[in-house]
Amino acid sequence: MDLNLRNKSVLITGASKGIGKGVAMSMAAEGCNLHLVSRTRKDLEATASEIVDNFSVRVELHDKDLSKNNAVSELITTAGVPDILINNAGAIPAGTLEAVGEARWREAWDLKVFGYINMCRTFYAAMKERGHGVIINVTGLAADRTDADYIAGTTGNSALNAFTKTLGSRSLNDGIRVLSVSPGAVETERLVGLMRTRAEAEFGNSDQWQTYLSKLPLGRAASVKECAEVVTFMASDRAAYMSGTVVTVDGGHGANNGSFT
Repeated sequence: MDLNLRNKSVLITGASKGIGKGVAMSMAAEGCNLHLVSRTRKDLEATASEIVDNFSVRVELHDKDLSKNNAVSELITTAGVPDILINNAGAIPAGTLEAVGEARWREAWDLKVFGYINMCRTFYAAMKERGHGVIINVTGLAADRTDADYIAGTTGNSALNAFTKTLGSRSLNDGIRVLSVSPGAVETERLVGLMRTRAEAEFGNSDQWQTYLSKLPLGRAASVKECAEVVTFMASDRAAYMSGTVVTVDGGHGANNGSFT
């Protein structure tokens, strides 16, 4: 299926690793030109090199910490207004209410929660003036699973999904679609690293990390590619009548509350 994305411009935050990198590769495969954003220039350059070695697209890099004042306004000045914005930056720490202190909680939300909101505020206004655009917020299944051991992430992702639904509820009036893609467990380097560390501590063998995924559908996490291709499809005109909704990528596991481990 041709997604009609060729020559579209796509700005992706958190683009150097994991789901963000996967989305970049998927968009490049569709012929999109990319603006990749991350805090670490070296990681961005490695991702860009991989993309240009495989696809004939333009890639521009922006090493920005989007939790900082003026970072978003600087980004739109240098990158311009893309056809598609993918908000993906930020990782919220695990822990109970007692374990995650106020400073760490605020630091995480400054990048993911307020970072997404500030990106939407700035880029939505520019897209509205132009008359078209797509914004996809990559959130997380914790929004639906209410895990007390991930309370900062559960609350933050819930807020972002509600924000997306609200903003996207009438954004089509401005020619803009706003959606969330909410992944469950995805086999990123970060997830595998965390599971390996846990398996080494518990079993004395890091290779047993997949034991923790046995309760998931098909006994595995989603692949980065599976998640990225959902984002790419939702950004395309094939999903032109979808806005203000949350699309989950969880194999149905989200219907069963509780920790996947």
